[in-house]
Amino acid sequence: MALHTLTPYKNAKKKAKRIGRGLGSSHGTYATRGMKGQRSRSGGSKGLKLFGLRQTLLRVPKLRGFKSLHAKSLTLNVKDLELFNSGTVVNPGLLVQHGLVRPLKGKTFSVKILADGKVTKKLTIEGCLVSESARKKIEAAGGTVNTKHEIRNSKK
Repeated sequence: MALHTLTPYKNAKKKAKRIGRGLGSSHGTYATRGMKGQRSRSGGSKGLKLFGLRQTLLRVPKLRGFKSLHAKSLTLNVKDLELFNSGTVVNPGLLVQHGLVRPLKGKTFSVKILADGKVTKKLTIEGCLVSESARKKIEAAGGTVNTKHEIRNSKK
């Protein structure tokens, strides 16, 4: 075998379309460019690639709905508070330390405690929003609830 004897596989090389070479070639007359318009003319496709800002904005899909700049309150249930000892003062900072809620960096957030589960320990809840049924459960266990709305997420 020598380099000059090598040949490509059968049908490996495709013949180029000979455009604009007469009616018999079936690519004659308009040479596959259609009839009128910018793209049918010589040099016409060059200008189409230059899109302005408006054109690129039109290509971006519209997103439905609305995203608030203010984060929703982070939620957790009464059953999640069982890991704390009796007499603990539970506040958003403590909940973040224990990994029960994960706020976004630098965003204002509030924590809301919901009533799923049972609480058996006497806890003091401060600075958290609490649902009515969760408040009843906490107070039935001997705990107290003091609420404030928003606490800024501080780096510690």
